[in-house]
Amino acid sequence: MSPERTLIIDLPGPDLTPEQGQLLRTHRFGGVCLFARNFSTPERTARLIRDIRDALEHDALIATDQEGGAVLRRLDIPMPPSLQALGQLNDEAAAREAGRIAARGLIELGLNWNYAPSLDVNVNPLNPVIGDRAFGADAQTVARLGVAWALGSEEAGVLSSVKHFPGHGDTSQDSHLTLPVVDKPLEQLEQVEFAPFRAAVQAEVGSIMTAHIVYPALDKERPATLSPAVLDGLLRRQWGYDGVVVTDATDMHAIADRYPGGEAAPLALLAGADAVLSCGHGDLQTHVDHARALQRALRDGRLSEARVQQARARLDRAAARFPGTPRPYPPEQRQADDAEVDRAALRSLTRSGQTPTLDPGAPVLLIAPASAAVGGPYGDSLSGETLADVLRSHFPQLQVALHDGHDTAGAMALLDHFPQAPALLATTGRWALSRAEQELAGVLAQQDRPALHLALWNADAAAQLPLPALVTHGFRPANLRALGAALVAR
Repeated sequence: MSPERTLIIDLPGPDLTPEQGQLLRTHRFGGVCLFARNFSTPERTARLIRDIRDALEHDALIATDQEGGAVLRRLDIPMPPSLQALGQLNDEAAAREAGRIAARGLIELGLNWNYAPSLDVNVNPLNPVIGDRAFGADAQTVARLGVAWALGSEEAGVLSSVKHFPGHGDTSQDSHLTLPVVDKPLEQLEQVEFAPFRAAVQAEVGSIMTAHIVYPALDKERPATLSPAVLDGLLRRQWGYDGVVVTDATDMHAIADRYPGGEAAPLALLAGADAVLSCGHGDLQTHVDHARALQRALRDGRLSEARVQQARARLDRAAARFPGTPRPYPPEQRQADDAEVDRAALRSLTRSGQTPTLDPGAPVLLIAPASAAVGGPYGDSLSGETLADVLRSHFPQLQVALHDGHDTAGAMALLDHFPQAPALLATTGRWALSRAEQELAGVLAQQDRPALHLALWNADAAAQLPLPALVTHGFRPANLRALGAALVAR
């Protein structure tokens, strides 16, 4: 009985080296999760996946996080809208199609498991990690759209994993960095956090990912990932879920700081999980540590062979149902998916206040951050220069000032040089507004010129600055195309 089959690991780069191949052959892990660093050309990534399967010598689950919006790993295909944008549309058909679009770009290469969508109900504006990854703040809307998205993915051949059970939407801390606590009465959890996951269970969505969060109403000490009360008691016994339960990554500080050396792996299985996501970000020893921790727990009797067999059986059933056989992604389907993504971007764009009409033949000023900070699940962002390049195609006389979040001198000089020109103040970050953004918004609000806030990532920023706003609910190419069209529309 090999408990290592319950581990899903990561790898350092775009190719499988001999050392990594030997590690896979030795431990026969359950599968691999790919991150942005593993994706290169389609041919090379497809070869990586074939090499992984050959080394593991079984029907492996090859996963990634292709959520849409800001959290995407493969970027050379139609990019699904952010869940927040889909929440603006409130259209189950659009959500289902977004799940299919995400899946088509994965199954083309042989990936058969997507850790998406998020079913977190984003009721806390200070939430540092969910934001645009959620369909919204209404539990029933999240349930309807989230289940539609998940089923769309599975119809297209990719196992969906709804997350982060039992809910990451009402935290003000990031479990990548610390251990959050959601201290709410059970009645409130039932009405809000639990509702979308109950719907997913009833719809028989294939897998669920756990949250590294303590819910004292269910378990006063252990995070959900390691809590028998949450996974076995609530999810399995009360709700009757028999799909795959996978943990969020155990390298996240919420887990790794308290259960080092892979010790979270047997605890997660004992709690009711079937798969443990071990991420070393280049450190292969992390996976060996997890494997040894499982072996020790099995050897000393803390972990039973029956529990391991149950977990493996669920993983085997999932791999049989979603075998990962690559499916072609024909050019005409890609074109249709790109058109669908463009339509969603344009339909979800929202306005706040009286937005000015701009003259494409006259000078227009753009003030934007040079770059935006990323972290947690986010891997990339929108640079100010990229935004400027897009807007220049609509406004040939565009004048640009980029700032670092602190120094406003360049932006103030540009405003002084063009005292009548309309100004576009862009916010491109996920996190709190910078001092420069707040200061410049205050200046523009007092000036006698047309001014507009472009909220290109964090939609909540629109309500925090004293300017009319265009909110794109994303910064991907389709969002920028929609923005350009909206700015020149008469």
